[in-house]
Amino acid sequence: MKRLFITGGTGFFGKSILDYRLRHPEWRWAESEWVVLSRSPERFVAENPRLANQPGFSFVAGDVRDFTFPEGHFDAIIHAATSAVTTLSDEEMTSVILDGVRRVVEFAKSADCSTLLFTSSGAVYGPRTSPSHEDDECVPVTAYGKGKLAAENLLVDSGLEVKIARCFAFTGPYLNRGIHYAIGNFIQNCLDGKPIVINGDGTPYRSYLYADDLVEWLFAILERGVSCRPYNVGSDVALTIKQLAEKVSKVLGRGNAICVKGEPTTQRPSVYVPVVKRATSELNLKIKIDIEEAIRLSAR
Repeated sequence: MKRLFITGGTGFFGKSILDYRLRHPEWRWAESEWVVLSRSPERFVAENPRLANQPGFSFVAGDVRDFTFPEGHFDAIIHAATSAVTTLSDEEMTSVILDGVRRVVEFAKSADCSTLLFTSSGAVYGPRTSPSHEDDECVPVTAYGKGKLAAENLLVDSGLEVKIARCFAFTGPYLNRGIHYAIGNFIQNCLDGKPIVINGDGTPYRSYLYADDLVEWLFAILERGVSCRPYNVGSDVALTIKQLAEKVSKVLGRGNAICVKGEPTTQRPSVYVPVVKRATSELNLKIKIDIEEAIRLSAR
């Protein structure tokens, strides 16, 4: 039986992976032993008993920067423990990312782990006015983006077999609708029967991959990706923020008003959208769930 260790296993990525495992008992990874790192396993179990009470599933309590290593050999590690929230100080964000990566590398070597998947971010490319390709120059401007790029470089130099997934924007039932993710905010506005509020001018372009597609892409990169070769993970179907609001309102059938607070500008709109040709051509990956169905499923 294979053993899989997951950091960040209780965040959006982790919950989406655990939910996928629960719904797909025929999946070959479902029969593996999973060990999940969490700062508060007790809270996770209390809030998510359906996900937590799975066979072959256990927790390690601790912070990714100094957790106690579980014993034994592990076949694979998925390192997804980084908060994307903007309330952390730059210093704390950098520490979580880089000190966390160093600790995970140390653990991987001690566990004789053959493969490590790192969930990096599209933020490594920096501000863009066109879709991002893996060969584009990376010029991150945020502590989050800078940390993720530095972490990629640390992993490449680690001597491990490292798979790199540069993750963009996603949606699913476990997305926190109370923080700064537009699609989550819009869905919650609709469910509450309130106007959809766009704080900017609605012109930036975004795209969203559904959680099940995310899980399938991550595990394909883990299994078949080329070591140290980044793969963009996300949808290449771009929408403006205003178009997204209109689509959410239409799909959920509430007829919510849309309030655009920002004034129009003459600047070219930002684009946070990946080019995914590398993943689709090299790994034969596809987007199976379109944005309309993704919105419906996310509103559960």
